[in-house]
Amino acid sequence: MREELYTWKYEHVAQTVKKSLEKRAFEVHIAKSEEDLINLINLMIPQGATVASGGSLSILESGILDMLRSEKYNFIDRTKAKTPEERRNLEIAAFSSDFYLCSANAVTEDGKLIFLDGNGNRVAAIAFGPKNIILVVSVNKVVKNLDEAIERVRMISPMNAKRLELKTPCNATGFCHDCASDQRICNYFLIVESSFRQPKRIKVILTTFELGL
Repeated sequence: MREELYTWKYEHVAQTVKKSLEKRAFEVHIAKSEEDLINLINLMIPQGATVASGGSLSILESGILDMLRSEKYNFIDRTKAKTPEERRNLEIAAFSSDFYLCSANAVTEDGKLIFLDGNGNRVAAIAFGPKNIILVVSVNKVVKNLDEAIERVRMISPMNAKRLELKTPCNATGFCHDCASDQRICNYFLIVESSFRQPKRIKVILTTFELGL
């Protein structure tokens, strides 16, 4: 019964938020399963395209990375970097990609997208650079407004610090401390209000199953 209720809720939330996002000139799709998600991305990205990805648990959990690493695409894989300089060069190269995939940290009911980044490469790419942005966002990330979005991001950040095994105060306590650690991952906020200047450049796939944090 519990699973059925959550499925009902997430499907209705997805339909509602889809309309809000489309009013802001985002292209929006809904995926009800991982198979739907993979099929959608296969249709959206043509063979031979240059693709890149920001750090994202949603992308990792869904199996999308395995698909991107296939011979079908020219994948700029920053995880293959052997030095910090090589990693930075790959992150800069991602700005010239045809498609850049990642997730959002929160989405408001009225269709605003919220991101928090440690190094800034992901939020920079979303704002400018790659020809197309594909965001894979579970509807469990939908919140009422920007205040709730920021609160959600602060609540989730300690879990990401734990996942990445960072030496930050939040890893030790489970709470955000607005710290001065050199391993802090909550440094750059980005709020995307619309895609009116470049309609449908940002493509949002809302999943009615949970991914990421």
